[in-house]
Amino acid sequence: MGVEIDVVYEGSLHCTATHGPSKKTLFTDAPVDNGGKGESFSPTDLVATALAACLVTTMGIVAQRNNLELAGTKVHVVKEMTQTPPRRIAKLPVTVRIPTNVAAALKPDDRTKLENAAKHCPVHASLHPDVQAPIEFIYG
Repeated sequence: MGVEIDVVYEGSLHCTATHGPSKKTLFTDAPVDNGGKGESFSPTDLVATALAACLVTTMGIVAQRNNLELAGTKVHVVKEMTQTPPRRIAKLPVTVRIPTNVAAALKPDDRTKLENAAKHCPVHASLHPDVQAPIEFIYG
């Protein structure tokens, strides 16, 4: 059974999305360069957000299984749109910054496991092959 998400178009390029299981809501707006006001995440911003959150969550699952600590790890993603039609995400470069104290406790094998987890997270695996999504890992 899948997770249900309901979206209501509120007008003026704004939407409200409701997560079925939790009933939590989030809001979207079209970006300024596409006629919106940029008052919230755009739908393509959510793709970038999903990539970053999925990547670090998947790393966290591997960390838990291996009794590793990842608290304080930060992920930065930049969404780059195509400059020519069709309008789509062209690139999502990701930087994962693992804090010095966390990095010091990781063995080379641990790093490999975490990096492989990130590169194979469900969102990364779901991106169209034309979307470039390189991942850089910075330890410390």
